[in-house]
Amino acid sequence: MDITVRDQASIKIVHLSGEVDMHSSPKVRLSILESLKHKLPVLVELSAVTYMDSSGVASLVEGFQTAKKQGSEFGLLAVAQPVMNVLKLARLDRVFPIHASLEERLVNAAG
Repeated sequence: MDITVRDQASIKIVHLSGEVDMHSSPKVRLSILESLKHKLPVLVELSAVTYMDSSGVASLVEGFQTAKKQGSEFGLLAVAQPVMNVLKLARLDRVFPIHASLEERLVNAAG
């Protein structure tokens, strides 16, 4: 599991790759919550995630709830199919804002 955080277009992007499971999800949670402290929109990029269990989903939900409480934007970016399957199973694909790409998110925000 690798986590990188970058700023792009005044957005914090938390890029995850590999498996998000009970061993790596505490680091994922911390990265998401630390990114939200900057009061910028936070997008979690999931294009390189090969597996996500319920602890990983819980980290995303906590990030979403924290952002909502502080009036910040939180969304998912380029969701890999294994993760999308888990989100659909939990019906969270209807809860999270999901963007196919950063470019799509920027166009939609401007439009």
